[in-house]
Amino acid sequence: MKPFLLVFFGGGIGSVLRYWVSKSLNHYYPNFYLGTFAVNIIGCLLIGILLGISLKQNFIGQNQMLFLATGFCGGFTTFSSFAMEGQTLLKEASLLHFSFYTIASIAVGVFAVSLGLYICRLL
Repeated sequence: MKPFLLVFFGGGIGSVLRYWVSKSLNHYYPNFYLGTFAVNIIGCLLIGILLGISLKQNFIGQNQMLFLATGFCGGFTTFSSFAMEGQTLLKEASLLHFSFYTIASIAVGVFAVSLGLYICRLL
């Protein structure tokens, strides 16, 4: 039961923070969902750092990973919102914005995970 509670509470905190960041940033660029992009990239960087610390120093235990990676990062990042916003851009016939948003989200997200792992190797 404890693992479920760790994921539940971590996910709740991550979801509330994601909502706040998205609400704060999404209105800046109507054809680019900056808030969703930011939380997904920050979440990728954070999970890369968590994995890097866990692999390098064996400092983060299974319970902490459940709370932080599965719960918090899972609640904080949002593929479903990313997909819905991409569909909205397509519906608005904004193929250029859709393409940029999709490619940038995936490429920068993968880069952010790699950057997090790299940062941990330097420590």
